[in-house]
Amino acid sequence: MNPIVLWFHKLGSPPYFDAFAKRWAPWCHLLGFVLMAVGVYQGLFVVPADYQQSDSARILYIHVPAAWMSIGVYLGMAIYAAIAQIWRIKLCEVLAMACAPIGAGYTIVTLVTGSIWGKPMWGTWWSWDPRLTTELILLFMYFGVMGLYAAIEDRRQAARTAGFLAMVGVVLLPIIRYSVNWWDSLHQGQTVSVFGQSKLDDSMAAPLWWVVIGIHIWFGGSLLLRARADNLERESGKSWVAKSAGGAE
Repeated sequence: MNPIVLWFHKLGSPPYFDAFAKRWAPWCHLLGFVLMAVGVYQGLFVVPADYQQSDSARILYIHVPAAWMSIGVYLGMAIYAAIAQIWRIKLCEVLAMACAPIGAGYTIVTLVTGSIWGKPMWGTWWSWDPRLTTELILLFMYFGVMGLYAAIEDRRQAARTAGFLAMVGVVLLPIIRYSVNWWDSLHQGQTVSVFGQSKLDDSMAAPLWWVVIGIHIWFGGSLLLRARADNLERESGKSWVAKSAGGAE
């Protein structure tokens, strides 16, 4: 068997995943924090102020990565849920449900920083702008997945039911992404592009990419920690769980 395929197969084992998450989550958090700190420092204190929005534009170093993660985490949650629905892989159920509270956190940060940014730009903290409104609906979708998962006692049935809701919610993602193109919007158009031409000056873009890379690595650590906790709860009573808990102490 291919070594990579074998590794993925072993990762589906609850004891193996527990050891993997326990080992790598702290390193993900450490590396992610360092990269985000570098990017935020440069964005706040090194790069010049925007020629139109002045220093208020510096909030983009938090707002933009959080906004990308709010959508990306939801997509990841839906993919895990789809794999769990089709192949009944328990670890994918765990990972899908672990995504929900993390993604909700990123969405809250997106909405809060967007409101702070919007006040000096638009003269109001909130507007029922298409981008803002669809982002708020995304937050409610995260809450719906979390609430449904918590409401059903059987963990596997709860994950499958909540996962189905997550899959249905995927239709919202392209609406959020292209809302500024499809409707008249206060929200500015796309400034930063991963593959195309960005409107952001190179000196301002570099710190942003540090934050983007860091926040993805940080997310990996958070996902491992939350999935590990859920995995231990599901497997409670088994001998390896007691050994893992003893090792943690």
